[in-house]
Amino acid sequence: MAAPEAERIGGSPACLCVLCGLPAAGKSTLACRILRSVTEYGWRATVVSYDELIPGDAFRCRVLQDGVQMQDMHTEWKSHRQTVLQCIEAFLERPETLAEFPGISLINKAAWERCTQALLQPEGLTSVEAPLLLLLDDNFYYSSMRYEVFQLSRKYSLGFCQVYLECDLESCISRNQSRSQPVPTEVILEMVKRLECPNPQKNSWEMQSISLNTTNDVPKCDIQRVMELICSALSNPPSPAQDNTEQKEADRLKCATSVVHQADQACRRLISHAMKTARENQLPSEHMKSLAAQLNECKAAFLQNLRTHFLQDAPFIEGEDINVEHVVEKAVEVFDGDKKEILLRFMEDHKCV
Repeated sequence: MAAPEAERIGGSPACLCVLCGLPAAGKSTLACRILRSVTEYGWRATVVSYDELIPGDAFRCRVLQDGVQMQDMHTEWKSHRQTVLQCIEAFLERPETLAEFPGISLINKAAWERCTQALLQPEGLTSVEAPLLLLLDDNFYYSSMRYEVFQLSRKYSLGFCQVYLECDLESCISRNQSRSQPVPTEVILEMVKRLECPNPQKNSWEMQSISLNTTNDVPKCDIQRVMELICSALSNPPSPAQDNTEQKEADRLKCATSVVHQADQACRRLISHAMKTARENQLPSEHMKSLAAQLNECKAAFLQNLRTHFLQDAPFIEGEDINVEHVVEKAVEVFDGDKKEILLRFMEDHKCV
């Protein structure tokens, strides 16, 4: 099949294909089948396996009494994941050399060299202008993780597409347990709660996406669907984004203001309820004043931290609507816990008097 028309990197069109889904959903198996099909198209292809590139220590997470801290684990991975994308970008710019920058020590260099050699010296191919296909194999359970790949593809006008592997939880857990180094079952269960599947209806940048049921063997017709998706992505690379930094910052500020305002209203209601509980338990008036002061002080600090976190740390994806109500609900749960602790301390102190 002829190579699709597309923008070229180093003389070759290229596509970044994200394979996402739960651990043991079948991503690596699918990647191998795609590689076998690629030879019929005359492409150069490789699998960028995050499991192989990122050291095992980076995937360790701390299990606390309230369960697995997925956010801690996600933060732990972030610098490693960024390095993988930096290596991909450096290769696209200078395919003849290994990426050389301080951060490369965060990944397995030998594994990365194997990835690049598969593209530089493809078996049976003589054309150095054959399309490049990079299959990114990882869970990519947050849309923000996938969006980082899209940003890279848009920067260089590379093809971009996503294949989401749907596999029932029991099958994933069973397959995972048979591995030599299984992922803790608690991590998989928590990931299910946080998994953000590709949603083309909500996010325009996810239009080039398909879902495959991988609970059982994937039929040949589904492999063909994947190849057609990749061809379409190669033929329709996203255009480089215009610099709209000011508008994005304005949108983020507007959203943050809405989140903080709604959180403030919810916190006020919680404080009012706490004061009512204190009165019903006959807390002395002087203690009531101290309680109100501490609750309001706690609320002010909480809202300031919420605003700072939302403006600086929270993922803000272009073209994706933020569910403000959901963000507020989750944030206020934190304040509610602090409120209960303060109220309980005052009540216990009163009983001791």
